[in-house]
Amino acid sequence: MSYLVLARKYRPRNFSEMVGQSHVVQALGNALSTGRLHHAYLFTGTRGVGKTTVSRILAKSLNCTGIDGQGGITAEPCGVCQACQDIDSGRFVDYTELDAASNRGVDEIAQLLEQAVYKPVVGRFKVFMIDEVHMLTNTAFNAMLKTLEEPPEYLKFVLATTDPQKVPATVLSRCLQFNLRPMAPETVLEHLTQVLGTENVSAEPQALRLLARAARGSMRDALSLTDQAIAFGSGQLQEASVRTMLGSVDRSYVFRLLDALARGDGKTVVETSEALRLNGLSAASTLEEMTTVLQRMAVLQAVPELGAGDDDADPEIAETARLAHTLPADETQLLYSLCLHGRGELGLAPDEYAALTMVLLRLLAFKPSTATAAVLPTRTQTPLPGSAAEPPKKPEPAHAGAPAVLHRPMAQPAPEPLAERTPEPAFVEVPEQNEVLAQADRAPLAINSEAPLEPSGAPAQVSQPAVPTIAAPLASTPLGDAWSATVNQLVAAEAVAALTREVALQSELRSQTDGVWTLRVERESLSQAAAREKLQTALQIALADPVIKLVVEVGPVTDTPARRNAAAQAERQRAAEEMIQNDPFVQDMIRDWGAKIVPGSIKPVAAKPI
Repeated sequence: MSYLVLARKYRPRNFSEMVGQSHVVQALGNALSTGRLHHAYLFTGTRGVGKTTVSRILAKSLNCTGIDGQGGITAEPCGVCQACQDIDSGRFVDYTELDAASNRGVDEIAQLLEQAVYKPVVGRFKVFMIDEVHMLTNTAFNAMLKTLEEPPEYLKFVLATTDPQKVPATVLSRCLQFNLRPMAPETVLEHLTQVLGTENVSAEPQALRLLARAARGSMRDALSLTDQAIAFGSGQLQEASVRTMLGSVDRSYVFRLLDALARGDGKTVVETSEALRLNGLSAASTLEEMTTVLQRMAVLQAVPELGAGDDDADPEIAETARLAHTLPADETQLLYSLCLHGRGELGLAPDEYAALTMVLLRLLAFKPSTATAAVLPTRTQTPLPGSAAEPPKKPEPAHAGAPAVLHRPMAQPAPEPLAERTPEPAFVEVPEQNEVLAQADRAPLAINSEAPLEPSGAPAQVSQPAVPTIAAPLASTPLGDAWSATVNQLVAAEAVAALTREVALQSELRSQTDGVWTLRVERESLSQAAAREKLQTALQIALADPVIKLVVEVGPVTDTPARRNAAAQAERQRAAEEMIQNDPFVQDMIRDWGAKIVPGSIKPVAAKPI
């Protein structure tokens, strides 16, 4: 006798053998038990989830006569009567399966519908099963509409499709629709274990996990891959042979890469990428495995108690949990996003392994710094959600004997006050606002024309614009006062530009000792030697002091020109909003006409010189 593949040999014969589709089984079982039968059913879902199987079981339930030949419609077909055996073997005369992928024209449908006028020959019901029904032409759909809507009482339609969006709404409205879900890897793993136990085939648990994941929700794919793995491994399922057959990346490479990324070890990242190239492992599979592990890490970080429900026999659980505790949650989210989008770039590069290396190096390049970047302050000094809870450290005092101000002032005219002219610092996100000026005279008002007018005298609520927040309060220091004034003069005089200007704005002057000025920046990218030397030269020229030497260190900062400028900008914004809201004309418009101030429409400007 010829060999029967596992997918056909272990096809469910009744509803109790169905796996992973309990919602469909329950609905159909209750309908059969109570006799509330619809005349047309539509089963949707991806390949290999049981659409054709459910159709055949439903046909047996409708035509089963029982062991004694006296049975009726049942949710539990006996499987031994003539009708059940004929349907299983595909020779039941009253059960017709039509493949719409190859019989999609109106002539084929008309030929099928011609049989509808004849009563069943041996069964209780005629059952027309049309597979891949979305492949039918529009004329074919139109030809079957009337019969599908009001078929004879002895006729049942069963339609199956993997793409229900292509089925006309006129057909969908005539059917009772059931969506068969893709099966979870755990469900597939459990079923494969039972099948291989029946087949007396030894299998390593990790090999079955690989097959369950590779099936991607399809039980038929899982059984087909198992057949292939049994042949590949000479009757045994071992993790190494299954991994080789599937071409999947060993999770050990993924864990090694994530551990190196957590430690910032670029050498190990590049060496591991080269090892993947030498072993011929797929770059796309590597990124896919990384996204899978990162997703589980993110879940463990967000909901730690879920880790207790994982399979303890899986050796990857412990390593995933360790990495979840090692890598910060924000870095996990960043790595997941970069890996997910990096898969789309592999086909654009001439070499997918070079693209893989670039994606991995990008993960290192965009690794968040330990210190939280400063953003605009608020009046309440509320920290951002997820920022460090501890208050900022008190600025260290300057070295004993060192002056608290810069050595000598710049020989230039005094610039405008900071409150009137402040260059926007880099890396500080300022929400874009409309051009509405807040001045001392009558300020214009932005009226929401879509808002309904309120009765005269009814109070109207003024929409408050969103106020940005900061990670830590601004802590002013004497050195910071002098450094901020000097930097703003350099920027106003255009003595520094580009990255050099950002280094000056984002840095904090920590000390001045014997001509050595120590600056601190939060971002490592701002500590480049070229930018430091340009800023040092600008200071030497501006202060006429050739002995000034700059030293740049990386660490948390509390008092920078950028923060001071942001604080001044926020204060001007607050004053402008308060001026508009307290203006009598604005209050009259709000009270009498139901006007509303559009959030974000107020923008302060510097006072014009007289």
